[in-house]
Amino acid sequence: MLTLTQRLNSATELSANFTLSLTAEERTRTRYRFETPEGQGLYLRLPRGTILNDGDLLQSETGEIVVQIAAKPEPVLTVTSPHPLSLLRAAYHLGNRHVPLEVTPHYLRLSPDSVLQAMLNQLGVDVKPEIAPFQPEIGAYHHHS
Repeated sequence: MLTLTQRLNSATELSANFTLSLTAEERTRTRYRFETPEGQGLYLRLPRGTILNDGDLLQSETGEIVVQIAAKPEPVLTVTSPHPLSLLRAAYHLGNRHVPLEVTPHYLRLSPDSVLQAMLNQLGVDVKPEIAPFQPEIGAYHHHS
């Protein structure tokens, strides 16, 4: 069992020994056991409140193994609109519901939810179920470690 305990600085020149693909929810766990596709057991032991992002590098306790985190494609709803104000309005209503939300200039992305999908349809935006990496915004009061 390999224990990952340290997030490396993004400027680190080290290359990863392998990649660990995690969903958005899995990237919020600070204590968790994972298994690589090769069957290698990994244990995360990170500071409480750590949120991993696509491309982050983690190092083992001994420093000999570096693992790169990848955003694993997962079921999502992707929201688009030809009208920027409609997309902004949708973001406002989703924010009022404290929904984890990926925000970009061209789309919003959230976890599947039939009630929210119906609300978005009523707002007149396009909602498309798909499988894609999901990278929700980190809360405004979250401090990067």
